[in-house]
Amino acid sequence: MSRLTMHWWKSLKGKVKTREPLRDHTTFKIGGPARFFVEPKDIRDLRLLLYFKKRYKLPIFILGAGSNILAGDKGVKGVVLHLGSLYFKRVFFRNNFIEAGSAVLLSRAIRLSGERGLSGLEYLAGIPGSIAGALAMNAAVADKAIADLVENVTVMDYNGKVKVLHKKDLRFGYRKSNLTKYLILSVCLKLARKNKRRIQEEAMRRLRRRWLTQDLSLPSAGCVFRNPKHDSAGRLIDLCGLKGKVAGGAAISLKHANFIVNAGRARAKDVLRLMDLAKKEVRKKFGIILEPEIKIWK
Repeated sequence: MSRLTMHWWKSLKGKVKTREPLRDHTTFKIGGPARFFVEPKDIRDLRLLLYFKKRYKLPIFILGAGSNILAGDKGVKGVVLHLGSLYFKRVFFRNNFIEAGSAVLLSRAIRLSGERGLSGLEYLAGIPGSIAGALAMNAAVADKAIADLVENVTVMDYNGKVKVLHKKDLRFGYRKSNLTKYLILSVCLKLARKNKRRIQEEAMRRLRRRWLTQDLSLPSAGCVFRNPKHDSAGRLIDLCGLKGKVAGGAAISLKHANFIVNAGRARAKDVLRLMDLAKKEVRKKFGIILEPEIKIWK
C-alpha cells in the first residue's frame, strides 16, 4: 500500500481505527486485526469511503453486529466497514410502520415496537444481530420471516447512489436476499396492532425456546451450517456422533450440534477444523454436502 493510499482515511469525519482486533466486534470473540476499521458518520461520509475504495482498490468487508462472522486469525488487510454511528441507529414510527436504520439491533426494534403495541417482529425474538443483517439474510423461524414485513428498503450501491427498493424489487429465499449487493441504510417494516401483553408473551416464549434448544452460554456465531432441504444440519451432525468434539479452544456444542462454541481462546483455525470434520462426516454418512451459514473472512 503506497504512502498516498495510507492517508486516504484522514478525510473521513467518522471513526477510523487501524489494526483494530476483530475479536472485539464478533460474537465468536475470534479474529485478528483489521487494517482499517471505519464507522462513517453519515451517508455523505459513507459515499466518500466508497470513493476511496474505488480509487485505491481497497477490499471492503461489511460488519453489522458481528453475529455471523468468523474472522481469520491474521485479520483482514482491507477496510472493515461498520455502520455503527448514531445516524444509522435512528428509529421512527408512523402509524403501523417502523423505519429503522441499518445498525439498529433487532432486539431493540422488537422492544420498541412491542412498547407501541405493534406486532410482527416479536416472532424473531432471540435472533442476534442488526436489522440490516436480519434483512440481508432473511432472518426467519419456522413460520415467520422478516421478509413478510418489508415495505421498502433504502440502500446505497457501491457507486454511492442511494435508492429505495420496494417489494417488487426484492427477492428473498432461505437465508438469502438480493440485498447483499447493496449497503443497507434503513428499512421500513409494516406491523400490525396487537395487545402489548400478548406481544411481550410471544417474545418471551420465543426467547425461552431458544434458551432451551440453543447453546447461548458461550461465544458463538449461532448455526454454522445452512439446513439442507427438508432436514436439519444439527440433526445430521449429531447422528455422526460429533457433539462435544474439540479442536484447540473450540468445541461442537453438546446442546446443539450445529453450534460451534468458543470454549476458551479459540482461534478461527480451530473452528474451521471442526467445520471441515462435520462436513466430511456428514457427507460420508449421508451423502449431503453442508454449506456454511456464517461468513468466513480470511
